[in-house]
Formats: sequence, structure tokens, C-alpha cells
Amino acid sequence: MQTTFPRLLQKHAAERPQEPAIREKEYGIWQTHSWADLSRLVEHIACGLHQAGLQRGEHLVVVGSNRPRLYATMLAAQSLGAVPIPLYQDAAAPECVFPINNAEVRFCLVEDQEQVDKMLEVRDQCPQLSHIFYDDPRGLRNYTDPGLGALDELIAGGRVFAGNHPDFWRGEVEQARPDDVAAMFFTSGTTGKPKGVVHTHDTLINRAEAGQEFDRLGAHEEVLAYLPPAWIGQNIFSYAQWLVCGYVVNCPESASTVAIDLREVGPTYYFAPPRVFEGLLTSVMIRMEDAGWLKRRMFHACMAVARRHGPARMDGRAIGLLASLQYALGNLLVYGPLRNTLGLSRVRVAYTAGEAIGPDLFTFYRSIGVNLKQLYGSTETAVFVCLQPDHEVKADTVGIPCKGVEIRVADNGEILVRSPGLLKEYYKNPEATAEVLSPEGWYHTSDAGFLDASGHLKIIDRVKDVGRIKGGANDGAMFAPKYVENKLKFFPHIKEAVALGDGRDRVCVMLNIDFDAVGNWAERRNLPYAGYTDLAQKPEVYQLMLECVEKVNADLATDALLAGSQISRFLVLHKELDADDGELTRTNKVRRGFIGEKYAVLVDALYDGRSEQYIETQVKFEDGRTGSVSATLKLSDARTFAPVKTAA
Repeated sequence: MQTTFPRLLQKHAAERPQEPAIREKEYGIWQTHSWADLSRLVEHIACGLHQAGLQRGEHLVVVGSNRPRLYATMLAAQSLGAVPIPLYQDAAAPECVFPINNAEVRFCLVEDQEQVDKMLEVRDQCPQLSHIFYDDPRGLRNYTDPGLGALDELIAGGRVFAGNHPDFWRGEVEQARPDDVAAMFFTSGTTGKPKGVVHTHDTLINRAEAGQEFDRLGAHEEVLAYLPPAWIGQNIFSYAQWLVCGYVVNCPESASTVAIDLREVGPTYYFAPPRVFEGLLTSVMIRMEDAGWLKRRMFHACMAVARRHGPARMDGRAIGLLASLQYALGNLLVYGPLRNTLGLSRVRVAYTAGEAIGPDLFTFYRSIGVNLKQLYGSTETAVFVCLQPDHEVKADTVGIPCKGVEIRVADNGEILVRSPGLLKEYYKNPEATAEVLSPEGWYHTSDAGFLDASGHLKIIDRVKDVGRIKGGANDGAMFAPKYVENKLKFFPHIKEAVALGDGRDRVCVMLNIDFDAVGNWAERRNLPYAGYTDLAQKPEVYQLMLECVEKVNADLATDALLAGSQISRFLVLHKELDADDGELTRTNKVRRGFIGEKYAVLVDALYDGRSEQYIETQVKFEDGRTGSVSATLKLSDARTFAPVKTAA
């Protein structure tokens, strides 16, 4: 379909004007905007932006949560031929400077006072930033900064202009072409400065259509938009596919109400990174540990049935009469109520992406009747590269190439992709563009993997991260840090892990405990603690972590390729890894190199065989203040296992 996002909006508004397009929860009540309402709002914002001086080809920054008027502003910018750039709403002010200056941004729309304060803070470094519009006026009554204005005022002016020039907006929309730039997304900057990934209407719409066709998506779907709009995964599911399919997008009231809103909406099409699914499962396990013995016994008995028969049933395979009756009873007593509690009772298709998901975690959801599948893609590929077909779902692969995609494996194991959804370029960075896009149109993903016998893609790790053990009993063995980290993070008591070992004689890891899960575990054992740092260093917690590490080692011992990646030593960090401290990206990916340098004293202590190490670390609080956290950390050895030879 050769079209643009504003034309798709016009199409829905013309064909089904009173159908719901987007909902927003305000003060506990869902407010619905029809396609006709949304079309008028976009027209008025576009006219207002035109009057303010936004030009075709210019960039407009949008910062905030998922809100109907922020989505409408992106559509309005695209209507005028301008390019919206969503930025992460939780980014610190200095993180906004590079994208704003790189894209020479004059206009920005922000959600509320917090975001206004960020923009005003960076104005000295971004002198061209002349117009700042805000959606929520609370707390901004006495702000008198030049160029600062309410979105309501912009809309009011645009409404008058539209009344005097009724054909203006449609004329602007008609000028756009499918190969015009539609949006720009900045990468998370794991290894350096962020890069602006430029996508056209055609690349984004093409991939949205591929996903629509693959899973037979239609206008009847319900979606909950709760992840950052600056992440292309959320943008594809709640913006590009929303406009292609015409389904309903629901915007939660706030981050703290997402779980409640999820249950109220009951989405049919759901997307979340593994961390969200891990959090949901952790909350379930905490609740079950607090339940009475009869409920716990019933839960575990039913889950044993689900593990044995649930995945096969979900894949459409026959499981026999007795197993079917047992599963039906489990569904009545446990699985159905559990899906309802999680807000997943109506889910027809659920996807996870962004990081590898632990196979046990993945199997848990499929066991209880949630059609959870994996996909593979990136910002540069407009997300959809590989998808898992129904009845062909494997825990250790990311699916088959979807429509229009070609995959090739380079000699060094790197996955190369050719697709209609590839980026146009990295903005103002031809060198970086040339590095990832070959003259023949192949995109270098930097991921290492292979296609199995059935054509499913299996990802091992990032090419640059796959290393080798040097020295010791495992000299020359392959080391895949992310693979090890993901195995550790399956345990509900482990929130984050950083594995080290490339070029060293053994593997060591630094762990973050899940404060809620371990705190609940400690309370049930009458183990007192005074905050995260104190709890993390308790001997009992170290014993709990040791059991998790040794279970991972036993599992790795059965993997001929990665048996040498077993963990020899570990420690539990005194603070949680945080994006504000530079340790994670805004998409919560570990910045392993940065962490290795920041905690070099701990890395040296692990490899020197020390039993404890003092460290003091600077931290940044939510209000922008800085402080420090110090502790003497314990360092512990872990048992490793001889490789297990499997039958040929």
C-alpha cells in the first residue's frame, strides 16, 4: 500500500468516523476519541503549527508518555511534511541536547511541567529551540519564558485558521509522498553517541502491514500503549500498526496504574519486553508464596499439568483425553483466574522482543494459555524481521523471516538482513550509514546467529560481545555474555546480571537482586534489613544467589558450545543498575563496557580472588541531586560442573 500516515488517518475518518480510535484514562474514567474527532484535532494542530512557522522537512521533538494529543501532534507534523522525533520522557535534560542540536530542532511538544523544565534547562545549549508547547498546564501558570505556550492555545488558533482555510490541511497532506521521511528515532547509544535512524512512511507502513498480514490483525483489536513512544517497538505497535489496521489504542492514566488499566482494557494484541513479563511472573510468585498452603498446593499441582501439556496444546497438538480434562480443570481453578489477574485473558497474540527471553519464562506463559511469541528486529529494520507463526513457536528461536525479508549469515556469524523496512540513513552520519548498509542493500545487524534446519533464526549474542575464554581449564571456549545473563535473569530473585569473561581465564558475574522479590523472601524468613544495600549483602541472600548461579552452571554444562561459560565467581552489587547513572540504556539494556570501567575495582577483586571489596559509587536521584552509596561487598565462589556429553 503506497500511502502516508495522515492519509491513513483520513481514510479511517471517512470510512468509520464514529468508531473509537484512541482512548485515554483521566481521573479514573476512560475518554474515547473517534476517528472523526482525531482527524479534526490533527487538522487544528497542523494549522496551528503552520501559523507558528513549522516548515516542510523540519524536525519537531515530542517528549512524553502515550497521550492522544501527543500522537495527534506527530500526525499533524507529518501532515505538514515535518518529521516528528519522539524522545524518552525519563531521559535527563543533558541527554536531550545532542538529539535537539543534531536535528536542528526549533519546535518541541512536551507532556507536562517536568518536561518543560528539561527543555528550559537545555535552552542555553540549544539556542535554536524557539517554540516549546505543553499538553498538561498544571504547575505552569507562572511560567513566562519566551516561546513557551499551551497546546490548547495552539489548537484554538489552528481551529480559527482551519475555518478560514478549509482546504489547507488536505492540500498539505496531498503533497506528501510515501518515500518522504516520516519519523526519526535515536538509538540508545550503548557504545557511543546516539544515531538518528531515518524512516520513511513507506518503510514503517510496509513493516506494519507485514505484521498485520502475518497475524491477521484487524480493526477489532485492543492495544495498551504503555511503553515509551521513543522506543520504535512501542511506536510500531501503537502508531504505525494502529493507523494501518485501524484498531483501538488505549493510553493508561500513569505508569503506576498500568497493571490496573491492563486488566480493565483486556488487550487482544499485546507487546512487552522480557523485563515486563519477568515482573508479572515475579508478582505472581510473590503472591503465591504469601498464600495459604492449600492454594499453594493447588497452584503447583495445576502448574505441573500446564508445564507438561500446555505448550503442546497451544501449538495445536493433541494431548489426549485425560490430559485435556486435567488441563480444563487447571484452567478453571488456576490458569483462567491467573490470566485475568495479569490482564491477559483476552490476548490473542502477544509478542516479546528487545532482549532474549528465558526459555522457562517463555514456556510459563504459553503453558497457561497465553499465545506469547518472539519477534526479531531493531530500530533500523522498523522492527519486523522475523516472527513466530502460530503452532511453530520455539523457545530458543525468534521465528522465520516475515514477508519481504531476506536473511544471510556472514562468514563471522553475523546476521545480514535485506528488507523493505530498512532505514533510509543515519541522520548526518554517512560513515555510520555506510558501515551498516552495503551497496547491495544488506543491513549488518551486529547480531550473531544462524538459521536452523526448519528455517527459524536463532540469535546467540552481539557479534562484538561473543568472545573466548583465554587460559585455565576452558582455554579457547566460546563466551556469550548475554546468553549467560538471560539464564540468570529467569530467576525471580535476580533483576539484572553483568557477565565478564572475554579474554580472561574464567567467567565472573555482577548481580542485582530484585528488591521486591528478595524483600518478600526475607520477610517470610524474619530476616531484617535496612534498604537495598543492606539486604543485598546478607549472607542468606548470597546463599540464595549461589543456588541460582549453580543451577545456571548445571544447565550450561549440558551445552556443548557454551559449557566453558560457567560462572566461577560472583558478587551482588550494592545498588541497582540505573539508566540515570549511565549503567543501562533508556531501553534497559546493560552497557557492559561502561559498567566494566565504572566498577573496575570490583572486576579486579573478582579475578584476583579477594573475598571482599570496599566501593563507593556516585548516584543520581530522581530530582536531579547527586549522592553516593558505599559498601563492603562480599565476593563468592561458585561450583562448576564437568561438561555433560549428550547422545548423538
